[in-house]
Amino acid sequence: MRAMGKPIDLDLERVARVDLAAAFRLAVRMDLHEGVCNHFSLMLDGRTFLLNRYGLHWSEVTASNLIALDAEGNVLAGEAEYEKTAFYIHSRIHLASPHAACVLHTHMPYATALTLLEGGRLEMVEQNALRFHDDIAYDDVYNGLVVDNAEGDRLARALGTKRVMFLANHGVIVVGPSVAEAFDLLYYLERACRLQVLARMMGGKLRAVRPEVIKNTYKLMRDDAPKYAGAHFAALKRSLDREEPAYSR
Repeated sequence: MRAMGKPIDLDLERVARVDLAAAFRLAVRMDLHEGVCNHFSLMLDGRTFLLNRYGLHWSEVTASNLIALDAEGNVLAGEAEYEKTAFYIHSRIHLASPHAACVLHTHMPYATALTLLEGGRLEMVEQNALRFHDDIAYDDVYNGLVVDNAEGDRLARALGTKRVMFLANHGVIVVGPSVAEAFDLLYYLERACRLQVLARMMGGKLRAVRPEVIKNTYKLMRDDAPKYAGAHFAALKRSLDREEPAYSR
């Protein structure tokens, strides 16, 4: 049962659940997941958010088995346990960051590899990377597992108004106004990090991009983000509808 308060539009919640479940299934296909760890969430009404339940492999996530929580950690829909670190990371970022309707946290390999380097940064030397120009926060302090509001609040402050945060020795957080935009960023972030890691392995000097080109390309990509991300995510969902239709149940 949901707590008393303004009712959530059930049709909108249904769409939200399907989109978030799709993101989990797609993350498995793209090797962006790890064990039964990591978590995605989506705000429904400013105080209630959807989250994956504890212990499910992401290939098992469906629209109906996502749980709904409030900012105090009360389960409002669904009867399953949630991971403590997931609650403290996601709830605090949702509350502090209006632009973070969707919050995606992963330990995806190439992006996480950069967080293991002293001073590791995503260099603006490749087209995919340019969409993240001046839009990445770097938390260079690893404090262990996030198990309280204080550490969740610290991460939220570190993120600020950025859409991406690299967590030292840990992984990444990507946020967006919708599942489509957040997932599109997550996808291209890992692609950009992979290319940088591969280029570094070749041993040569990275080829610089002119600052004015970086800024202009970022602006063009940022302006086009809602339309492009929507089309990209819709195409990916069509593949799920054909091959894994159970995600939407």
